[in-house]
Amino acid sequence: MKIRNTRYVLTVWLLILGLAAVAQKKKYVLVVHGGAGTILKKNMSAEKEQHYIAALTEALKTGYGKLRSGGTSLDAVEATIRVLEDNPLFNAGKGAVFTHDGRNELDASIMEGKILKAGAVAGVTTIKNPITAARAVMEKSEHVMLAGRGAELFAEEAGLTPVGPEYFRTEERWQGLQRALKADSARAVQDHDGKTSAVEPVINIDQKFGTVGCVALDQQGNLAAGTSTGGMTNKKYGRIGDSPVIGAGTYCNNATAGISCTGWGEFFIRNVVAKTVSDLIEYKGYTIDRAAGAVLDKVKEMGGDGGLIILDKQGNMAMPFNTEGMYRGAVTEDGKIEVLIYR
Repeated sequence: MKIRNTRYVLTVWLLILGLAAVAQKKKYVLVVHGGAGTILKKNMSAEKEQHYIAALTEALKTGYGKLRSGGTSLDAVEATIRVLEDNPLFNAGKGAVFTHDGRNELDASIMEGKILKAGAVAGVTTIKNPITAARAVMEKSEHVMLAGRGAELFAEEAGLTPVGPEYFRTEERWQGLQRALKADSARAVQDHDGKTSAVEPVINIDQKFGTVGCVALDQQGNLAAGTSTGGMTNKKYGRIGDSPVIGAGTYCNNATAGISCTGWGEFFIRNVVAKTVSDLIEYKGYTIDRAAGAVLDKVKEMGGDGGLIILDKQGNMAMPFNTEGMYRGAVTEDGKIEVLIYR
């Protein structure tokens, strides 16, 4: 009888331990996004879908490799984003969209969570990998953000090799500008006929998104986050979005989480999205999911769209968005990769 009871107790404990193992959350160490917007499976060819999956997988493997070898979260974030900046599928670096004047103007930022150091560049045109320039600003200057020609000169002094404007040009992005210019022209005709308000904005949702970002957690327990973008198709007047703005498009604090955003920059700046998410975690005790969801709901309520990725020091992550889709992926501490595109 005693043996039977012992076996019963052992069976129960094994069942409990098994259920606990299933219920245990995965520990994520790196999360990426490649932009959010009107991304529908019905509009995506199987070939292009595989290209996106392969690109995000390559980026995740690159960042994970840095972390696995003992590299810092900053190393992982920079390396991961460089992969995406070099891939013309994304609106960053090589695949950057064109401004109204037919230029590629790039923005990027990076931040570490231990002592809250940060760096950013905005409106640069000759820097192959803006995320590397942003890190140089953080580590080799007393500033947080440098813009335009000054940022380019600093990058050269920091050892970054400049590239010509032809490096960034892709035919797909050029045609995107032509469509936007045509829409502008049609609007002007309508306005002349009195059919459209003179202040009505013409912004197609697909002109805004494509920003890339990454958040990483290293073996020392430190977080880092970074974001890089080519901005908005047909943007004018030196417009800068949220991506290089610390607190809006990027924020990182070991005490809360690392956050990288993608979306309609004006709304993310006005809501100080990344820092507000962090504040809700720090001051109200929100979970990362609740904090991110609450802030994105506010963005949508105001008329904005987009998404974000978030990772905390315990390895919890979330990738919420309020658009039709977001290119996104994550890797766990054991190297398992997950990539998603659609809602």
